[in-house]
Amino acid sequence: MIDTSKNILQLAQAGKYAIPAFNIHNLEITKAVLETAEELQSPVLLATTPGTVKYMGEEFVIGIMEAARKKYSIPFEVHLDHHEDVDAIKRMIDMGVGSVMIDASHHEFEENIRIVKEVVNYARPHGVLVEAELGRLSGIEDDMSVDEKDAIYTNPDQASEFVERTGIDSLAVAIGTAHGMYKGEPKIDIERLAEIRKVVEIPLVLHGASGLPDSLVQQTIELGICKVNVATELKNAFVAGLSKHLTEHPNENDPRKYFSGAITDLKKVVADKIAMCRSAQKVQV
Repeated sequence: MIDTSKNILQLAQAGKYAIPAFNIHNLEITKAVLETAEELQSPVLLATTPGTVKYMGEEFVIGIMEAARKKYSIPFEVHLDHHEDVDAIKRMIDMGVGSVMIDASHHEFEENIRIVKEVVNYARPHGVLVEAELGRLSGIEDDMSVDEKDAIYTNPDQASEFVERTGIDSLAVAIGTAHGMYKGEPKIDIERLAEIRKVVEIPLVLHGASGLPDSLVQQTIELGICKVNVATELKNAFVAGLSKHLTEHPNENDPRKYFSGAITDLKKVVADKIAMCRSAQKVQV
């Protein structure tokens, strides 16, 4: 019996570990994630951005999910990551997706709440979990003033109100992380995370974890992060493995063979991130 993502997030919160959420882009990446998670007995989330859903097609995303549920025994769920189209979210909930993120963080506070509540109200009768974000990850500058940081980073006081008024199941916080790999040393506002944890009881989510030191991510887990998103490092591993194989075998024309190196490198990254999240051997009997 597959647990819902709500159960695995709550179990992670109680157990002081995090659920790794891996962004998938095709069948190869999906299988690499699930095979590794099964071997290590780690619950996982398969995150799909709007671009991934458009590329794969809604029906194929759902089809892969349904096939995987028959093959793998670990708790997992397909999670809509950074989706903004409310109608598309509702459509995929109807198709069977069990976890969604409605990203209205670029709107003003009240409009963010209104949009998120619409999704929560639709998702709740379906038993679907809803994640939302307060604050923004992009465009963060090192020399911001405190007031400027409060305008983009998650404000603890607003976070408490946001969670109460929307009824969401998990909150993505902006504490200095960024999407993509970091060009310099990341500056994460640990104190802000601690303040948010004091006033928000639901699971917290860390976006932009690719490239962060394991010790720093684990510090955020100790302060309430229950889900860690990883995307860029998976893509980098896939490209590196594929390029290496094609360079060494320039006449190879069988994707079943030239994908093999990419899958091997992918599985190493997945295993490393599971170790970072301390989620190995956390599957509940």
